[in-house]
Amino acid sequence: MQAALSQIIDRVRDSAARQAPLRICGGGTKDFHGPGAPNHAGEPLSMRPLAGIVSYEPSELVVTALAGTPLAELEALLASQGQSLPFEPPRFAGGGTVGGMVAAGLSGPARASVGAVRDYVLGVEIINGRGELLRFGGQVMKNVAGYDVSRLMAGSWGQLGVITEVSLKVLPVPPAEATLRFDCDQAEALKRLAAWGGQPLPLNASCWVEDGGVGQLYLRLRGARAAVDAACRSMGGELQDAPNVPNDWQACRDQRLPWFTARAPGHALWRLSVPQTAPALPLPAGVAPPLVEWHGGLRWLQAPPEQGDALRALAAQAGGSASCFIAGGAGAEGAGADSYANSAALASIHRRLKNAFDPAGILNPGRLV
Repeated sequence: MQAALSQIIDRVRDSAARQAPLRICGGGTKDFHGPGAPNHAGEPLSMRPLAGIVSYEPSELVVTALAGTPLAELEALLASQGQSLPFEPPRFAGGGTVGGMVAAGLSGPARASVGAVRDYVLGVEIINGRGELLRFGGQVMKNVAGYDVSRLMAGSWGQLGVITEVSLKVLPVPPAEATLRFDCDQAEALKRLAAWGGQPLPLNASCWVEDGGVGQLYLRLRGARAAVDAACRSMGGELQDAPNVPNDWQACRDQRLPWFTARAPGHALWRLSVPQTAPALPLPAGVAPPLVEWHGGLRWLQAPPEQGDALRALAAQAGGSASCFIAGGAGAEGAGADSYANSAALASIHRRLKNAFDPAGILNPGRLV
């Protein structure tokens, strides 16, 4: 793999010298996201040749993989040892890579309970915009002195460096799991989730969605068998024991539920991040009820691009933010284009970091503001 790494370093140095933008490519499963999607600017720089598991210590709960390693390959290895990536990285198509998973920083249904991608990044090796190979962090939790650059790479969308290697913390698969369903409207679902959040319950994931005009809250419990059984008895609801229940949660993770796939032409998919305790939002006329995840903290909406300002204002009033996750169509507002629109301070920090890591601005230009 040293030859592949050397070739990538040479490409970055050459591009920096020519001031030629580079488009970092993994599996291409998230090309829909970002301004100008899916035709992002820059010469393609494939990370596929840089693939493989560098090391895996099941007893230490640590795995190190090269950036081009297929995510499916990593998860299969972990599953063989009864372990997993608890944050459930979503995949919107086959072929996703470990580097792309970290660069995108996206987490699945369990994120509110177990943490985000960045919480599991122990160390990274990157190539900055000057073509320098840098290593940050390590393979243990207490390895950071100063600025935590390794976790900074999570969600950077390749703007700060070409990720070449990642060390991740993994966890054992919980011994027990159960899914409960409650028929209730959004306001009642949020009220129940807030109440349960203050109790010692093995909450793992939640999803509220309106199906045929009827609101349904699905709650996934994970943990010790005794804790899951006790929660099922005390919380009520209808136990979902159909064999396809795990697949339904995967469909939620990968946005394959009917709510997502039935998006109307010209409508964008909006991602509202708000406090879990925020009430049901008074949506603009014509905007259908959301799909709610993360115990109330993540609310997906489908609306035309012209509703963007209203949705941002609505999220801000609730103490959160809104961004376009998938654009409504050709020529529409780019997904992710407003990632920092609600915070001048964040935008300033990002500009300074970008200048420090990639002064020529050649890495994934325009992927974020």
